[in-house]
Amino acid sequence: MSTTGVFNGTNLILTVEGATVGHTTSCSMSLSMDTPEATTKDSNGFSEYIGGVKGGEISFEGLVSYDDTANAIEFADYLLARTQLTCVFGTAETGDAVYTAEGFLSSVEMSAEMESAVTYSGSITLTGAITKSTN
Repeated sequence: MSTTGVFNGTNLILTVEGATVGHTTSCSMSLSMDTPEATTKDSNGFSEYIGGVKGGEISFEGLVSYDDTANAIEFADYLLARTQLTCVFGTAETGDAVYTAEGFLSSVEMSAEMESAVTYSGSITLTGAITKSTN
């Protein structure tokens, strides 16, 4: 049964190459579309635009745990090798929307503050079609 009403952000997960990204504290997906101007003399003084190129980016943050299947070190290796990744963004609940796309890691960062948990963050630039399906 699909999720109804406002739900807890913990239920939204990111998987990369079939593995859930471990110990995430946040993840987000941003979709965009260029809107090329199509104003002509026939536009009666109003701007007009057309739908153009679509794209997206997925960002994530979390706590470093080297024993996670999808961890900060593995992401750094993917970036250095220019590996194209399969990404899935959505919940695990049957009936909920899930977005799937290919992408490349465009950034990975690990940060360690004294006497604090080590954190990591990254972003994936999506390439090609972004498909929506349901679990």
